[in-house]
Amino acid sequence: MLNLRLKLFILLFILPFHIGAAGSTTRYVSALITPVYLSPGNSIIYTLNKCATSLMATPLKRTLSLSQITLYGIGTILGAGIYVLLGEVALVSGSFTPVAFLVAAIVVSFSAYSYRHLARRFPYSAGEAVYVQEAFASTHLSRLVGLTIVFSGIVSAATIARGFTGYFAILVTLPDAVMIILLIGSLTALASWGVRQSVNVAVATTFVEIFGIGVVIWASFDSLPSLLERPQQYFAPLSLPAWSGIAAGAFIAFYAFIGFEDMVNMAEEVKDPEKNMFRGIVLALIITASLYVVVALCAVAAVPLEKLAGNKAPLALIVEHNTQFPVSAMAAISMVAIINGALLQIIMCARVLYGMGKRGMIPAALAKVHDHTQTPVFATLLVGTCVMIFALALPLVTLAKITSLFILSVFTLVNASLLALNWRSKQRTFMQLLLPATGAVICITFILLHLLLEFADINKSF
Repeated sequence: MLNLRLKLFILLFILPFHIGAAGSTTRYVSALITPVYLSPGNSIIYTLNKCATSLMATPLKRTLSLSQITLYGIGTILGAGIYVLLGEVALVSGSFTPVAFLVAAIVVSFSAYSYRHLARRFPYSAGEAVYVQEAFASTHLSRLVGLTIVFSGIVSAATIARGFTGYFAILVTLPDAVMIILLIGSLTALASWGVRQSVNVAVATTFVEIFGIGVVIWASFDSLPSLLERPQQYFAPLSLPAWSGIAAGAFIAFYAFIGFEDMVNMAEEVKDPEKNMFRGIVLALIITASLYVVVALCAVAAVPLEKLAGNKAPLALIVEHNTQFPVSAMAAISMVAIINGALLQIIMCARVLYGMGKRGMIPAALAKVHDHTQTPVFATLLVGTCVMIFALALPLVTLAKITSLFILSVFTLVNASLLALNWRSKQRTFMQLLLPATGAVICITFILLHLLLEFADINKSF
């Protein structure tokens, strides 16, 4: 009886905090706990082992096709970036806002090259953590990368939730805190319900996002000829002041491209991931980069810069300024886009925690998959709670900058991982070394440039 009670105590109170993928067949081992000998004779430890193994017995289900994972990526990238941050980019880059988005797209493209090749080799959840582990055989570094991805995703979802309040205020006047709590609570519940349901919602809202961008392009179409009449106003000269503003804007615009890397964390739920992940990343990035640059051109051509700069609902402003299209309808479309981005970030973070828990990098309880929903419910609830805290605590631009800084750091390590793996390959080519090396250097340069500009702004304030 005492032994039974002891086992029940372990199951209910100790096991949720047990760390390490005990009984896992993977080659990853936990660096967080002291290894112990597991045998039926060691009843307490053996009980822990059996229970921890059963937690991860339910696998994720492969249900996503190429079109679904591509639309998932487009929805994640489009999410809040262009809908929320266009005005903030215009505030620092001015009429060179399209150039800032183009620079951000170039920075992202090198890292996308590394991601799509690594996703083909290692189609697993917690992708970045796996890539670093494979390249550098460091559990500590791999764990750090995985947690950084989770943190950046949480802050990104908080950024999106903050952006939601700007459009929602056009329709209904409510305190920001109330809007944020209701939004994140609802999205966390949906993400816990099931991946197919969540992704189906995301795919549907992605079409709404694209429709909204189409409305913006239509609304500003008559203003586009002015770009040809005054090209010097929109395309940057080779001067330090102009490119300083572009660099500052590109760092904010970089946030708008974040999302394609989330696709690799859905790899265990994608059909034929070796083929579909590779194609999906390429398609999602090309489509969104093209849309961003076109919308940025439309914005600077159709709206006076003093109105666009810093506006909290920039796409609604463009439509209101140029057409009779109901601004409330555009606000509703924008809110759908923003909700989609937050939902997908919550899903992604939960999958990274699941993947890391499965490999013994963090507590195994985070790898528990619910038998009915087949989703990592505990990890999803934890992510949703953290998103709510950050969204309530920090302003929009600060959240976007924090996210960009952390994601650039992860991109640096992902590029370095592909470089290291290619270097060890006997069939390597010069381009297989040059492209990831260039991606790593660009990311580091971008980080240093941002820190330099931030330091200069701090000095000016004094």
